[in-house]
This record gives sequence, structure tokens and C-alpha cells, in this order.
Amino acid sequence: MVNFEFATAARIVFGVGAVRQVGEMAAALGRCALVVNGCTSERATPLLQSLAEAGLSYEIFTVCDEPTVDVIVAGVLRARAENCDIVIGFGGGSALDTAKAVAAIVNNPGELLDYLEVIGKGKTILYPSAPCIAVPTTAGTGAEVTRNAVIASPAHRVKVSLRSPYLLPKVAVVDPEMTLSAPPAVTASTGMDALTQLIEPFVCNRANPLTDAFCREGVPRAARSLRRAFEQGSDLAAREDMALASLLGGLALANAGLGAVHGFSGPVGGLFHAPHGAVCAALLPPVVALNVRALRERQPDSPALKRYDEIAAMLTGDPRATADDAVQWVQELAQALDIPPLSAYGMEPIHVDEVADRAAVATSMKANPIPLTRAEMREILMRAL
Repeated sequence: MVNFEFATAARIVFGVGAVRQVGEMAAALGRCALVVNGCTSERATPLLQSLAEAGLSYEIFTVCDEPTVDVIVAGVLRARAENCDIVIGFGGGSALDTAKAVAAIVNNPGELLDYLEVIGKGKTILYPSAPCIAVPTTAGTGAEVTRNAVIASPAHRVKVSLRSPYLLPKVAVVDPEMTLSAPPAVTASTGMDALTQLIEPFVCNRANPLTDAFCREGVPRAARSLRRAFEQGSDLAAREDMALASLLGGLALANAGLGAVHGFSGPVGGLFHAPHGAVCAALLPPVVALNVRALRERQPDSPALKRYDEIAAMLTGDPRATADDAVQWVQELAQALDIPPLSAYGMEPIHVDEVADRAAVATSMKANPIPLTRAEMREILMRAL
């Protein structure tokens, strides 16, 4: 058995109506909150009412797109100017990553770039973040329980991570009701991201018994409920399944790793204006297919092949299913969810080599169950176009 460690948010609260408890939780952590909110302000009404009832003051910081370096810097300046001593992220992965990054930088000296990998100095964050509460409104990223924040740098045309154990929120509040208003396209792309973040940690080279348990619980929930949530957005049972699947995926990826889907998704997202979940959704079917083929050709005794068989059984409900059935199942799901190809975001064959170069050195690629050849990486990207 491999050695491993496990870390997550100090407290996780899951359930319908849980958002109404945030005020009480926040009051125990601070007096003035910076609420990092997505563009849909009406959805935050129950949260803001809860804060007001608990006697907290708050400032709203709106994030309508994936976070950039400039957005994080603006959030830090706003938090400091308004003397905010707690940060609440309310929204999709973009809002949560922004909240976690702001909470970290506001309590540490220097500038954001001092702590960013690749484009910055990559320094270690020295001091604990300001208390952070994460409340997801999509079922996808699992960012409420991860220790990094993905930040885009348009100037460098890349997405990079701010990483530290201090980025783990004090409280993760997962209320499935908050996802009911997510439109079908968002439900599809974020849901495919959640499924990816259950499959990749399960087959990656850093899987461990704890993360395996999360994946084995989450994959069947996503398999039975993602399409239903897409087709019937008001189905609360399906939304509960997907909210829990997303949470479990976040717990798994933060403590095991990911793989080639996320190895590619960072470079694609940095080069093109493409949402992270949609990129993962387009890449998942070809990555599963090429991983399975590569394992059979070069590492036929790899335990990852048996794990793909197990994934197939969980996806299809058939204990006799094999990895080939998993490939077919995710391809059919992507078609049913109307997942657009990467070409929809402006990526063309001429970009394949540049994306492959960047993906080859990505952190997530190192956890893929088998090292992919350059030809295999190009084939995955061409299939995703």
C-alpha cells in the first residue's frame, strides 16, 4: 500500500437548506465578510439574508468570468479597503477559486505574483488565510474542498495555480438547492467535470484507499443523475446526487491527483476563452480511449486497466463491463449532453503542437496512469476538436 496523507476543509456541511446556516458560521469567524459572488445576484439572497440575520456586515465582489490575476488583485484591495476579516465564496468554481485566493493573499505580504507557479516566483504562502467559507452553486469543480485556486494570466496566455494547504476553506457548505437554477449547458459541462474528477483520481498513479472510496461512491451517483439533472433541472434528487458527486470528486483530486484531461485543460483554457468544465467535457472521451489503448499496448499488467473495467461497471451498472464499455459510455454521454468540441472555442489543428507542449509539463499530466507519447497526445487533441 502506498503512503498517503489526507487534508480537506476544516468542516463540511451538506444538505438542502444548508446555505441558511452560513450566517451563524460566519459570525463565529469574523464581523465583516467579502462575499465573492457570481453574476447571478438573485441566487445569493438566502446567503445575504443569513448574514444580515447573524449581524454581519458584508461587501459584494462580483466575478462574472474565470478569475484572472487582475481580478484577484482587485479582490484583495477591496477586502483590505473595507476591513473584511472573512471571505465567502458563493458561485461556481470561478467564485470559489477567487475567494480562496483573495483570502490567502490578503493575509500574506507581497504580491500575488510572488506566490504563483510558472509565471511568478512560486514562493510558499507563509501565513494562514483569512477565514474562508465556500458555497458552490454548481456541481462540478469540487473547489470547496481543494487546496489550490486556478488563475488565468491573459498576458501570458496561461492558467496557473496558487497552491497551499492554507487555501482549504474553513467551512464548505454544499446545498443542492443552490444548483437548481443552473442552466442545462452549465449543468452538462460542470457535471462532466465532476465525473472526470472522480474517474481520474481513481485510475491515477497516486490513488489511495481513502480517495478510492470517494470515487466508488461518486461515480455511480454521477452516472445515474447527470443526464437527469441536464434534462430535468428541477429534479432535486438528481441535483443532490450531482452535488455530492462533485464534493467527493474534490476530496479525491485534492488528495490523489488527476490525469491527462486536466493536464490538457489548463493549456487549452489559457490559450482560448473556454470554460474549464466544457474543456474537460470535450477531452474526457478521447483521454479515456487513448489511456486504455496505451495501457494495453505498453503496460498490459497495469492495475489501472482493471480500474477502468471497474469504472465501466459503475457507469453502466453491468458487472461484466470492460474498459471498452467505459469509453463508449462517456462518448455517448457527451453526445447526449450536447458537449461542444474544442473547435467551438477557436482551437484548430495548427494549435495542437503548442497545447501538447504545454500539457506535457503540466502537474496533472504527471499523475496520468501511463505516460502518453507525443503522438498519443496529438491524437487526443485532434479527436477533441
